[in-house]
Amino acid sequence: MKVVALCASARPGGNSELLAASLLEGAAATGHETEQVHLREHVTALLGDCRTCRRADGCCGIGDGYERLLLDTVITADAIVYATPLYWYGVSGQLKAFFDRLFCYTSDEHPQSAEVMAGLAGARAALLISAEESYPGAVLGVVHQLQEFTRYVGQELLPPVVGIGNSRREVARDPAKPLDAAHQLGRRLFDARVTDYRMQTLRPSSVWSPRSGHLKPPPSMC
Repeated sequence: MKVVALCASARPGGNSELLAASLLEGAAATGHETEQVHLREHVTALLGDCRTCRRADGCCGIGDGYERLLLDTVITADAIVYATPLYWYGVSGQLKAFFDRLFCYTSDEHPQSAEVMAGLAGARAALLISAEESYPGAVLGVVHQLQEFTRYVGQELLPPVVGIGNSRREVARDPAKPLDAAHQLGRRLFDARVTDYRMQTLRPSSVWSPRSGHLKPPPSMC
């Protein structure tokens, strides 16, 4: 499987990149192809007004590296790792711009919109957050955004890994050992169960039963 980590920090060698590297090491140890991408090297512009900057052929007119990153790397991945520092209780500007600019490529006007949407859907998604603040509520905005983003595009989001630290590589000193957690998550990227139950979900009484949950028809209103 192909695993791509999108590192969204503006700071080279920072804590979120360290978490991503640890996850990719775990994925590589189980035989997966891995790639670490630094968004700061590819995404240098914000989303514009598509009515004025979209080209005549329907493609995006912003001339940075976003298009090649998306089409050649992201939508061809089986798992996407979103690694971001916590900035003002949200994702970094680089990651927000990455999400925003998907709008152009998923629009019906883009000639490859169907390919982009199909490529995003079905991927496993992992979220890595580095934060100075250990208060549990500090990262909830990021977790919620990724929950809704992955739900919308059809990706399966695994439980996040949060590393506490501020100075470069300080997450390695976090007593909770987030680097170990990221490494283990990388090893289990495609084996970990992702469940999202509804009232009508058929499920066994044992959580770790091999039987997969599936939906049963909703009860009749008659």
